[in-house]
Amino acid sequence: MRLYSTNNRDLRVSFQEAVFNSMPKDKGLYMPVEIPRLEQAFIDNIEQYSFQEIAYRVASALLGDEIPYADLRSIINEAINFDAPVVKLDKQTFVLELFHGPSLAFKDFGARLMSRIMGYFLQDGEQLLDVLVATSGDTGGAVALGFLGVPNTRVTILYPKGKVSDVQELQLTTNGQNIRAISIDGTFDDCQALVKQAFANEELNAKFRLTSANSINIARLVPQAFYYFNAYAQLKRQGFSEVIFAVPSGNFGNIGAGMLAYKMGLPVKRFIAATNSNDTVPRFLETGVYQTKPSVQTYANAMDVGAPSNWVRIMDLFNGDIDKLKAMLKAYRFTDEETLQGMEAIFKKYGYMACPHTAIAWLAVEAYVQENPEDESAKVFLSTAHACKFPEVFPEAIREKLILPAQLGSLQGKAKQYKALDRDFESFKQYLLGYN
Repeated sequence: MRLYSTNNRDLRVSFQEAVFNSMPKDKGLYMPVEIPRLEQAFIDNIEQYSFQEIAYRVASALLGDEIPYADLRSIINEAINFDAPVVKLDKQTFVLELFHGPSLAFKDFGARLMSRIMGYFLQDGEQLLDVLVATSGDTGGAVALGFLGVPNTRVTILYPKGKVSDVQELQLTTNGQNIRAISIDGTFDDCQALVKQAFANEELNAKFRLTSANSINIARLVPQAFYYFNAYAQLKRQGFSEVIFAVPSGNFGNIGAGMLAYKMGLPVKRFIAATNSNDTVPRFLETGVYQTKPSVQTYANAMDVGAPSNWVRIMDLFNGDIDKLKAMLKAYRFTDEETLQGMEAIFKKYGYMACPHTAIAWLAVEAYVQENPEDESAKVFLSTAHACKFPEVFPEAIREKLILPAQLGSLQGKAKQYKALDRDFESFKQYLLGYN
């Protein structure tokens, strides 16, 4: 697998180099030089394969000989050891549940595979690998558990003070060992900017071996493509051949992975980007002008991103052709009030408890159906986090019906350990340089 930068198509690096360096020096993002199309016979018979076999086929096609096939299969079997079921709500509406991993969020797929790939490539005696990650809520918890105890690695998680749920903060700050957390007095965009500045800083790069666990790292996107193929396999078993995916979208890595799957031959009719009030992409699709803005806090905090990093990858997949992109992508935005109404409506209609992000994706499906009542394809909205991570958002009548997964029991009563910093880069830099 060879990769180039979105800012330099002539650049060529290996997958291993891209995984450890995470971001090119020109501040673009890595993309595959060639996106392989899976054999049509595999797509036509995909319903016959297990999730792990599908994941292996997709990964081996993308990575080529970067990792020997036997080793790659072993890595996938260890990392993807939980399910991603498609749950039927009505004859055309389905929810893809991506919260059955250890941190109860979809980011377990990317974080677990990435940590094991990095561990595979690391050699004894190499310099300590410092993993920097900005989180708006769920990424940090998944990365923490994915890397916890991995030899020769150290993870630093930056999260916006007061803008993650109580459960999310416990997942970020109670791990210890090789995981440390920093509470930044700012927004997710501020956290993300600090990480990017660190990668560009010569002094830090001279002292540390830095890499990222955010979705800017190509190793995060590859495993997220797996569950789109697996969802299609489950739908084929139920007689569907056409599918529309509605994806809660913040940094646009998840929907970017879906579009990568589409480019590899997955028969997707359309993608729907569902956003909250942080609506940079919906505004772009409406006006043709891409203009970021400071993020605002919402109930769907993992989507509170005003400058989505992965949007450049999506534009790159379509060679910058906005008309071709708009033929595949529809976007909707929803306010906090609409989000709460959606959480209540989906519970009343189906008895389904949806977190704020999931509710927004369902609202996007409902909006699409209103506009396209004749469309008989399967509509699948992604449930990216377990509802128990946001108990304070639910009305009491619904909240009392929440069943807490066993994973949360071990968090209760643990002391939070974190460093509080302002959002200026110098403070963050001195923290990193002064850490022993």
